[in-house]
Amino acid sequence: MVSSRTTARPEVLLPGGPARRSPRGTRYHRDEVLTAGVFLLPALLVIGVFVLFPIISAAHISLTSWNGFDPVKEFIGFENYVRLAGDPEFWNSLLVTVVYAVGVCLLSVVSGLGVALLLDAPIRARGFYRGIYFLPAVTSSVAAAIVWKYMLDPAGFVNTLLAQVGIAGPDWLQNRWLALIALTLLTVWKNIGFNAVLYLTALQALPHGIYEAAQLDGASGWQRLRLLTIPLLSPMTFFVVLQALITSFQAFDLVYVLTGGGPRGGTEVLGMFMYREAFRLGDFGYGTAIAFVTLVLVLGVSLVQWRASGAEGERR
Repeated sequence: MVSSRTTARPEVLLPGGPARRSPRGTRYHRDEVLTAGVFLLPALLVIGVFVLFPIISAAHISLTSWNGFDPVKEFIGFENYVRLAGDPEFWNSLLVTVVYAVGVCLLSVVSGLGVALLLDAPIRARGFYRGIYFLPAVTSSVAAAIVWKYMLDPAGFVNTLLAQVGIAGPDWLQNRWLALIALTLLTVWKNIGFNAVLYLTALQALPHGIYEAAQLDGASGWQRLRLLTIPLLSPMTFFVVLQALITSFQAFDLVYVLTGGGPRGGTEVLGMFMYREAFRLGDFGYGTAIAFVTLVLVLGVSLVQWRASGAEGERR
């Protein structure tokens, strides 16, 4: 006699093992849901207190006129954002930040991958060299910027070195573009060890079989690098670029010590512009609006890059 009862959840037969229930038909027991909620609650509280609440508070402050001290904040709506759209100093700061971010992203990928390839080679004392390259990452940003500032002084180490070969060195930090280049190189140097470790980790996880097959087929070292290594490292490259982008838009300490935003706003990134408006001029509402726009820009660019990276991965 055939039973009239039907199976509520379909069984999926897996080769080489017992049947498992389809994930779509899985129903969690109430105790399981409560247990998961209890374990997630501390993390959700931390995120709510230290991430969501500051963002919401900043959004509210950006809609007010406040000097940072008065207990009452005057609500002015979107006037700070309208003022921001017509402020030429903001557009100059945004342009400087974009140029700075592009330079940092490109050089971070090239330098990080190059150093990782060198440190992955079968050479003696690799651990020692890896430690040397990682030193800038653990060096104080303020100390590093002070050293670079003395090195780039008109009578500093760099110009003294150039004078030895008959070249008159410029005043690096008093030229708009030279100062921005110096700031970009300092940022890349500061993070080169971190980026190299990321790439080195990804390199050591690549399958060696495809390299052996390519070598047997007659592929040169450059072809293996261009056609195998670089495409296989694209997820790590995406992470390095994203990290460099966020670092560039959040830059403050290196800029403050090395150039102070000068000369003539040539290195005044968004972080320096926000600091000047909020803490030097006392306009916290306007400064918070700058910070909120920066947050939106970073999130927007990151999402676009994320979607582009996902679409490229699907095509492959």
